[in-house]
Amino acid sequence: MALVELGRFDRQEAFFVQARLEAEEILSFVFDAGTSIADGSYFLIPVRVMVDDEDFAAARAIVDNPASGIVPDF
Repeated sequence: MALVELGRFDRQEAFFVQARLEAEEILSFVFDAGTSIADGSYFLIPVRVMVDDEDFAAARAIVDNPASGIVPDF
């Protein structure tokens, strides 16, 4: 298992993406969500959503098709 970056999103979108992927039984991880909370700039720093390289194509299809669920149109 090798993690690859699915995309970079604002903090809230990253958790929407993760929830949508979990609904499709695709394991994902949100990196950097709490990186800069201390200085108040956490809304400015993109958050990475990571998936297994074997799940990347399926996860990308979910993110690219906003009609498929709760993921906002990026």
